[in-house]
Order: sequence, then structure tokens, then C-alpha cells
Amino acid sequence: MSDPAQFALTIPQLLLPGAAVELAKWPVVACDQYTSQLEYWEELAAFVGEAPSTLQLIFPEVYLGQPDETERIRRIQGKMLEYLERGILRPLDPGFVLVERRTRRGKIRRGLVVALDLECYDFRPGSKSLIRATEGTVLERIPPRVRIREGAALECPHVLVLIDDPERRVIEPLAQFAAGQQPLYDVELPMNGGHLTGYPVAAPEAIGSVLAGLSRLADPAEFRRKYGADPSDLLLYAVGDGNHSLATAKTVWENLKPALTPEQAAVHPARFALVELINLHDEGLEFEPIHRVLFGGEGEPLLRAMADDCSRQGMELSWEWFAGNVPPEAELERRRTAVPDAQVIGFVSAQGSGGLTIRRARQNLAVGTLQRFLDEWLRVNPGMGIDYIHGADVVAALGSRPGNIGFYLPPLAKQELFKTVLLEGALPRKTFSMGEADEKRFYMECRRIK
Repeated sequence: MSDPAQFALTIPQLLLPGAAVELAKWPVVACDQYTSQLEYWEELAAFVGEAPSTLQLIFPEVYLGQPDETERIRRIQGKMLEYLERGILRPLDPGFVLVERRTRRGKIRRGLVVALDLECYDFRPGSKSLIRATEGTVLERIPPRVRIREGAALECPHVLVLIDDPERRVIEPLAQFAAGQQPLYDVELPMNGGHLTGYPVAAPEAIGSVLAGLSRLADPAEFRRKYGADPSDLLLYAVGDGNHSLATAKTVWENLKPALTPEQAAVHPARFALVELINLHDEGLEFEPIHRVLFGGEGEPLLRAMADDCSRQGMELSWEWFAGNVPPEAELERRRTAVPDAQVIGFVSAQGSGGLTIRRARQNLAVGTLQRFLDEWLRVNPGMGIDYIHGADVVAALGSRPGNIGFYLPPLAKQELFKTVLLEGALPRKTFSMGEADEKRFYMECRRIK
């Protein structure tokens, strides 16, 4: 069997809730979802009540910046210790977990929970590391997360990491090892989140199968054939979701490392981070655009300012309001087909919905064109806020409120992701989402990081 370390892996000892835990209340959705929908988290908290739950181990970002932030972090870290001391969590044999996720839309997505070596990850622009960010990292978003992780005894992962495995050599063969095995868990997810089943991947032959598949993906000749790129630029893992959470784990590790001897650093649990690997070619994986909603300003002045800015940059921006009975998604798709050489971005405000058409764009992606302008607009209009939204229906609901404006962005073709990152570097932040908000990873497995 190959050495897992050559593929930036370690075989973790995972923790799962014990038999006495009400399993239906244990898993909750990623903390960076529903950040403008407090009612989601309040309803979830009412459902969980006082039962053991990963809700007690995470910091939903809807609460970031609140006066009780420090106290909330203290409670989270205390709950981690309590769950360990009370035996709420049970250790598994060292190994991976094969995850099968059925979403509310009926899609089935398979993944593999592993621990990645943070020494092989670099989120800085221009990185050539084996594990690479797919989107720009906003450094200002890391410190609040660091405050949570640096005092934590446990990690619960929501990071989804992609492998480009069109021949399905890594994850898919594990179905034969799972057949006939007792699942580690089999649970309906709360808040209409679908269903989750996990199988142990601990047998040497099963782990060997994973490593053999990764060996093929990391083969220099295979890499050159697939991407036409120099094998010295080998990209094996692309962070598809949770870029900032993995960047936080990296930051905490780099802060801790100087106090350790080389022998300690080689095996320290904080050197590794739990993630779920997903094959880019999994039929259940869909890329969804991440939209934008701005709060606290009028739409028309912003659109005029964006048109003027595009003109100064040598681009041409025009916009048009749609008729009231035209679904904006259908009209936007029609326009994108009609003008394939232009970027088309939808918008919605209290006045209605419409579309922007941008010709001679300087950025390759519409999200890059929009985000470059919005960053500057927010800098000179500090009274406005922004949120990044999954789902066109949420954009419509929030963007149509007086004083708000929402923007609909087109999806990214998932097959182009690895090659785009290799050739152009990280994409603009919040370019794509791996499914709708309720299709994100739900917390289930835990691991000690102290």
C-alpha cells in the first residue's frame, strides 16, 4: 500500500455520536449558510433544544459581530470538552468514511471524509501547492474563525474538496467495500436537508484502493495529458467549498508550529484538517452561482455608477427592465444565449427586475466584472452592506425590499474548474457554490485537534 503522506493525507481517528445521542438532532448545516436568514437558525435551535448536537460546536456566521461573540466562543469550546468528558462522542477505528448524501431534490452525491495535510496547502495568490484554493481568500474573514479554532478541542468539518477524477478511480470503487457493511450512521437531516449515510473505510484493501486511485491522478504523465500543464504545477485537490475555514485551519497551524519540535510537528493533530473529498464528475454534484444582495442604498444610482465605471475601463454596459410577467431567470438565459460574447447579469430591486449586458469585459467571468466594481462601491459607500446568497428565490425576496438591490450571476461550468485554476489562478471570491444552501455539507464526524 502506498504511503498516504505522499498524497497529503493522514488516516484519522474519527469521532461520532454515541448510541445514546438522538441522531436526528446531531447534524446541522455548514455555519456559513443562511447568513441573512436568522429565522433559519432560530428554528433549528428550537428543534435541537438541549440535545447533544453539532449546533453547540459551531458558530453560525449569522451571529458574527454580535455583542455576545466572545461568550458564544467560550460556550462552544466548553461544549467540546463536555462532549469528550461525558462520552457523548465515540472513537472509530482509524480510517476514512464513505458518505452518501441524498438531497431534498433527489440527487445523490458521494464523498470521502479524510484528513488533509495543511503543510501541502497554501491559500495565497499564485500558490502552486498540492491543495489549492479555487477562490480568492478575504483575509479579513479569517481572524474571527481563528479565535474559535485556536482554543477548540475538536473540529467538525464542512469543507468540501474536489478531485478531478473522470474515470472514477478514487471514491466510486468504495461502493464494493461498503456493500453489506453496517452503516456508521443513517439519518434524515433536519430542516429539509435530505438524508445522510456513512460507511467505514478502514480495511487495508479499501484504503489501498483510495491511494491507488490518487496515485493515478498524481501521475505526472497523466497530469500533463489532462491539462497540458507542467507536472511541477501538480494540483491534486481543489477546495470547492469552505475556502475560509480551511484557510483558518492553516493559519492556526502556522501560528502553533514555531513552538513545536520537528518531531512534534510531524504528528500534531492540528497539522491536519478534516474535509470531504468529492469527485468533480459525480452526477449528484452541481455548481450553482453565488448571487449578491446589497443593503442600504438605491439601485438606480448604483447601476449608473457601474455603467460609468465600465466606460472608463473600456467596457460597455447597458441595462434594461424586464416586463413584470417575465421570469427573470428565463429572460437572463435567453439573453446569454443570444449574446454569447457578452456578460449578462440580472438584477432585482423594489422597482422590479432587469438585466445588465456588458460588452468588451476585461474579466473572464461576469462575477469578476461585478465584484471588482462592488468592492470599490462599498469602499466609498460604507453605509451599505453586502451578502452572498445561494438561491435565486432568496435574491428575489431580499433584493426586492426597499433600499436593496440583488444581482443574479450565471453558473460556472464545473468541468472547467481545475484547468481555469491552473491557468489563471484562484477565481474571484464567491464565484460558485456546490449546490443550494441546504445541499451543503452537514456536520457529522469530529476529530480531536488538541
